[in-house]
Amino acid sequence: MLDRRRLMLGAAALTAAGAAGPVLATPSPRDAALAEALERSGAPALAGAVIGREGLIWSGAAGVRIAGGEDAVTDQDLWHLGSNTKAMTAMLYGRLVEDGLARWGATLPELFPDLEVDAAWAETTLEDLMAHRAGLLDAAVLDMPTRVAGLSDPRPVDEQRTDLARRALAAPPTGEPGVFAYGNLNYVLAGAAIERLTGTTWEDAMRARLFQPLGITSAGFGPPVGDQPRGHMNLGGPVPVEPDQPGSDNPPFMGPAGTAHMTLADYGRFLALFLTDGGGFVTRETLARLTTPPEGADYALGWAVAANSPLTGGPMLAHEGSNTMWHVTTVVAPARGLAAVAASNDHGRGGGATQGLAARLIRPEG
Repeated sequence: MLDRRRLMLGAAALTAAGAAGPVLATPSPRDAALAEALERSGAPALAGAVIGREGLIWSGAAGVRIAGGEDAVTDQDLWHLGSNTKAMTAMLYGRLVEDGLARWGATLPELFPDLEVDAAWAETTLEDLMAHRAGLLDAAVLDMPTRVAGLSDPRPVDEQRTDLARRALAAPPTGEPGVFAYGNLNYVLAGAAIERLTGTTWEDAMRARLFQPLGITSAGFGPPVGDQPRGHMNLGGPVPVEPDQPGSDNPPFMGPAGTAHMTLADYGRFLALFLTDGGGFVTRETLARLTTPPEGADYALGWAVAANSPLTGGPMLAHEGSNTMWHVTTVVAPARGLAAVAASNDHGRGGGATQGLAARLIRPEG
């Protein structure tokens, strides 16, 4: 069993019980699910949250920030979201459309007027990129030498993204346009397009146009620093990685594809948009654009989509994110007005655990 010292479960509380004295209150089913998932996984820590139309319903965290350490995680800690950032980049673009700075259907030559764009990209839109159907494959540009070089590249990050866009668009697609092929480079280029539309870096645009309006105050990019959990490599056991170590995250230029971190409560502010027809931040029509896949497909803009999932008893949005040291699984049931997220600071041991925990939390009895 887990040492109770390691558990930070929101519903645990001491109550008076007459002459018997104080006793530990029975954990809620969600608290119990979290504790059980952590014990089975062997990960340093797990955290979870359930969000409804009115906001956060439940959150909890269990385990330790660093494997072998004494510092317990809390439900106020920061978690690296990985590729769950993609839906945020897509939402930011939708907001830019509503602000009159962008438009749906804009082609890559329009969005990158400063670059030489091969004629084969003439009809490709930003939506094609964000749906991973542009024929843009990571292997063509985003190879390992490029990633490694990006970890120490001294140039401004927007210049790095421009360079990647230049290299990617100077030649025809290496994949088949119209066919789904998941890749991070799609969102790196989406971020580069946003930088042209806003005249600032993608990071600054996210802060000013997404995080601040939604009241997200804990967000940052890259691994959390300071008194926070550490991501863990799987080297025969969980090995913590300090945020200033080379390779503690993907290179910064990959931000639009997956480097955001924040508390799960703040992430819930974003997820609530998908439970409330855009929550007044974007219109219902924009939300439909973001969450409706092309005909015959099951991936929209930053979301895998199921029209009728047994897990949610209706429509479902889902995504996972990992930089191989963290793992976050998100499930949204829009018709039920419910979303669940589960996070771990250990991809190797916690990845599967977050999947199972998110599934338990989203169920009606979760």
